Amino acid sequence: MKQLLAQLAELENLTPQVYRVVLQLPEAIEFSAGQYLQVVMGERDKRPFSIASCPSKTDTVELHIGATPDNPYAMEVIERLQQQRELVIEAPLGSAQYRPNSERAMILIAGGTGFSYTWSILQAHLREQPARPVTLYWGGRKPADLYYDAKLQALSEQHEHFHYRPVVEEADAQWHGAIGLVHQAVMLEQTDLAEADVYVAGRFEMVRVIRDDFHARGLPLAQLYGDALAFI
Repeated sequence: MKQLLAQLAELENLTPQVYRVVLQLPEAIEFSAGQYLQVVMGERDKRPFSIASCPSKTDTVELHIGATPDNPYAMEVIERLQQQRELVIEAPLGSAQYRPNSERAMILIAGGTGFSYTWSILQAHLREQPARPVTLYWGGRKPADLYYDAKLQALSEQHEHFHYRPVVEEADAQWHGAIGLVHQAVMLEQTDLAEADVYVAGRFEMVRVIRDDFHARGLPLAQLYGDALAFI
């Protein structure tokens, strides 16, 4: 892990509540898909965010930050970027990274901006092991929350072993995916969890339910990855 002063290269809204941030690093770093960084707001105030970019990019890192005025934990980071155009970060961190040596099929599960964790893993996987099956389930409250929906549909058409399953809680008749909770959609479709590697990111309560329900259905805990698992 290194502490670096990173400069703001890009800042854009992916949705009214989600920001895409690209930070220019003062030196190249090596990280594994699925790792995260910490934004150093103060000596005792370090805030983790998943790295969304592919490890093949070593001189920048991309973040997807969900931030609203009633969420100062994230909004203060965006405000500092807007005002100072730089952040002190610590990277890389985390042990829930992509395991490229496994031969098991992969299931990636994301809730909201937990997608950034799975997006990094998916990009690395499609570069390194495009023939190994991978399914991405991405859950949100409504279709507009799935900000890379069209991009993921296009990727699934380009890669025959990549399957994309969007899931929302609220949708109209034009919606092309599932309706409900993302972990329930996984359990409806995936009948042999014991033969899969599962990567998960989202709210702690979602990760807890996935851990308990999937393990009860045969998934060995050693095949379940997610940094939230260390805290629940």
